[in-house]
Amino acid sequence: MDAYTGFAGVYDLLMDNVPYEEWGAFVVSELKKYGIADGLVLDLGCGTGTMTELLAQAGYDMIGVDASCDMLNIAMEKREHSGHDILYLEQDMREFELYGTVRAAVSLCNSLNYLLETAELTQVFRLVNNYLDPGGIFVCDIDTAYKYEEIGDSVIAETREECCFIWDNTWHEEEKINEYDLDFFIRAADGRYDRCVETHYQRGFAPEEVAKAAADAGMELLGMIDADTGGEPGGRTERLYVTLREKGKEGFYGYK
Repeated sequence: MDAYTGFAGVYDLLMDNVPYEEWGAFVVSELKKYGIADGLVLDLGCGTGTMTELLAQAGYDMIGVDASCDMLNIAMEKREHSGHDILYLEQDMREFELYGTVRAAVSLCNSLNYLLETAELTQVFRLVNNYLDPGGIFVCDIDTAYKYEEIGDSVIAETREECCFIWDNTWHEEEKINEYDLDFFIRAADGRYDRCVETHYQRGFAPEEVAKAAADAGMELLGMIDADTGGEPGGRTERLYVTLREKGKEGFYGYK
């Protein structure tokens, strides 16, 4: 999961077409559906903190966890500008630790797809379950294998004033893993371009794999929908919205 070093500096620039506000509105509506309109919320795989900031703006007390120091540095710069009281922790989601429980957790923008085995997905679900308040909610998105298969073996190239890049995708059918090699040239303050090369791996998960991982982790599956249509997932679903609930703390803190 070593990624987002040099890429972190242009991540927000290249994600300018991502509908963060739309995603944030969905998360807030989902949390409120289950009675969570405020309180402490974990953003797992928070990256540069865009979603973390949106949820803080919506009134939640935020904790952001990410494995990339470079991404977190940018998130903390955003925190300085916004003035939001957000705690950022540099941790691998597969073994993250918190100081206590949270009312809810979120993980968006295919952060969970960096988990390359179903056992890792189960482990993250198990950790989330452990750190949620009794009956707490976890809302996440996960890209499917269909999406990466559609991308296939392809090359994307783009030139902008601030940077140019070559995005070389390779689809590994048997493992359901998309490998992409990023070759970036990022414009420096002196006008020269610095080169940055990274390789990323993401695994696509089928709905039934996600459901099994949640069950194996002891969580309750509340809902799973096609993130683009809002309907039931199908064979051409590219991205899932998944809502899970904490299980296992019945009897604690007066929870029934």
